[in-house]
Amino acid sequence: MTIQWFPGHMAKARREVSEKLKLVDIVFELIDARLPLSSRNPMIDQVINQKPRLLILNKADMADDSQTHKWVQYFADRGHMAVAINSLDGKGLQRVTKAAQEILADKWARMKAKGMKPRAIRAMIVGIPNVGKSTLINRLAKKNIAKTGNTPGVTKAQQWIKVGKDLELLDTPGILWPKFEDQEVGLKLALTGAIKDTIINMEDLAVYGLRFLSIHYPNRMEERYGITFVHEDLVETFDHIGKLRKVFGPGGEIDYDQVSEIIVRDIRNQNLGNLTFDIVEEQLEKEASTEE
Repeated sequence: MTIQWFPGHMAKARREVSEKLKLVDIVFELIDARLPLSSRNPMIDQVINQKPRLLILNKADMADDSQTHKWVQYFADRGHMAVAINSLDGKGLQRVTKAAQEILADKWARMKAKGMKPRAIRAMIVGIPNVGKSTLINRLAKKNIAKTGNTPGVTKAQQWIKVGKDLELLDTPGILWPKFEDQEVGLKLALTGAIKDTIINMEDLAVYGLRFLSIHYPNRMEERYGITFVHEDLVETFDHIGKLRKVFGPGGEIDYDQVSEIIVRDIRNQNLGNLTFDIVEEQLEKEASTEE
């Protein structure tokens, strides 16, 4: 399954991000804690270039805690400060401004030495669709300023938002890249809802999700579906889950479309617990093999 999704407003947003960079002190790159690598847009590196940056791992409440801690350290080892938060309930938000102040401490010291008065940090928030940018802004501002929605592509224009006396935010629409070099990245993004379901083959997505679970979270799969592995003949696995959930179509046959939707919904709704789909150990292995 090939997944591509690059609406016209995203191309425009990329140009606008480039143009507005000179107005900000720091970039807040918001990523999904369940997908710390896959939810990073590689185009952002090209656009942001050397501008100071804070990585914010949002939706940490939905991710595997042990993996989140490892990812924060992974980024730190590569020179990027990262903080894990949950913008929905506000957990960890105080770390955002504190981390930004730490990153910009040298710049602020130079400004003070020149006799310039301290001012609010100006930050730009960037990230792929549905990663929680608007929810984060509303939490920081303590009011509903940015539009929110559980579908990708809600924010389509830039706006400045004041957050107390210490922070001013420039919101930007979510930007996906035009082409996924690794189709597995597309599957992971689709599985967590960053790509519209209308362009996705749900059965392929469900199969990918089950296979991932069988490798990394077999106990969760056993608790939910009573299986620990995915049959080579996928029909057997789908039949098992269909019977378990009593999903029958006309004539009493298993409705495979409904089974697929159940699996994807279970993953998204945390019915299989907190999951992380980018595994630190796998990334380190990949990097080590590339260096050899």
